[in-house]
Amino acid sequence: MVTTAADTGFDLTLTEEQELAQRAARDFATEKILPRAAEIDDQGKLPPELLREMAGLGFMGTYVPERYGGSGLDAVSYVLILEEINRACASTGVMLCSHVSLAVDPILHHGSDAQKEKYLPKLARGEWIGCFALSEPASGSDAAAMRTAARRDGDGWILNGTKNFITNGSLANVAIVFAQTNPAQKHKGIAAFIVEKGTPGFSVGKLEKKLGIRGSDTAQLVFQDARVPAASLLGEADEGFRIALSTLDGGRISIAAQAVGIARACLEDSLAYAKQREAFGKKVADFQAIQWMLADMATEIDAARLLTWRAAALKDAGEDHILAAAEAKLFASDVAVKAARDCVQIFGGYGYLKDFPAERHYRDAKITEIYEGTSEIMKLVIAEEILKE
Repeated sequence: MVTTAADTGFDLTLTEEQELAQRAARDFATEKILPRAAEIDDQGKLPPELLREMAGLGFMGTYVPERYGGSGLDAVSYVLILEEINRACASTGVMLCSHVSLAVDPILHHGSDAQKEKYLPKLARGEWIGCFALSEPASGSDAAAMRTAARRDGDGWILNGTKNFITNGSLANVAIVFAQTNPAQKHKGIAAFIVEKGTPGFSVGKLEKKLGIRGSDTAQLVFQDARVPAASLLGEADEGFRIALSTLDGGRISIAAQAVGIARACLEDSLAYAKQREAFGKKVADFQAIQWMLADMATEIDAARLLTWRAAALKDAGEDHILAAAEAKLFASDVAVKAARDCVQIFGGYGYLKDFPAERHYRDAKITEIYEGTSEIMKLVIAEEILKE
């Protein structure tokens, strides 16, 4: 059965708390991140002081309960914050997305009381950075085909394998690592582990050089007889794949928010340029061809934002949000890529130069159609959901 906005009681009105979170993120992003976005992209790294300031504002533990050192906000507040951060800089935005959605979230929802007490305060305060290690050199979308193995050894586990394309990989103090404990059981034999930096046998491999989001840290993680204690197991030994999928459902909402932020940057920068640039004796904004591009951008961004808010609201309500998250990510990522293309077109030749933000938006937008489930995988998820019953 397809769930509609009416069925969920979805309300477009933001609460005072949500508006405050949005305003705080917008002010911080505009004043502190945006002026450094080109530098972050060019140098390929995030300034540590920006991460500390984000942590100080409570963004690193947005919806972590206050008793664990978090802000105690909801998922809607989180996507509002993400849109603002990503509007300024997608590299900074994806660091935050991965930390909260992919590292904090599985511990919060699947961790034991002891694991929550140990890890959440440090992660929520930004003292530690987290990452999510699922993809491998030979298995991306087909996560169940992973080769990283975990075997019992006394009162612990031994991990062997390699993880690929891990956002925050070299920055992370703690990684959520998925490994196959029983290959014969395929996805039912996958376990999840919380692995700390400094664990013997756990090292960072290749650092990736990327088309976009260049300021974000993307690394290969290597496990060579890495021994972790039994207390590192997240959930039960046969629950890893389920934990991964449920985590990605929430993660897709964050990437939808990132895509909305990138698309909004494209619209705002295009509007500013079109209003001041002159051609054939008049402003570029006066040409109907440009106006139609801007109109499409504005309309599609609003639609993507509403899909993203709905998915976040469903998560807050404890409702099934698999379909909503997939729809939001599929649509918003498509909108971001299209908006980035049109942004470059509106800037013309200047859009192809690094002196202007259009080319960075163009490079950053594409990844939203790939990570945390490609657009093709999103269509499969959507089809599966709407064909149920």
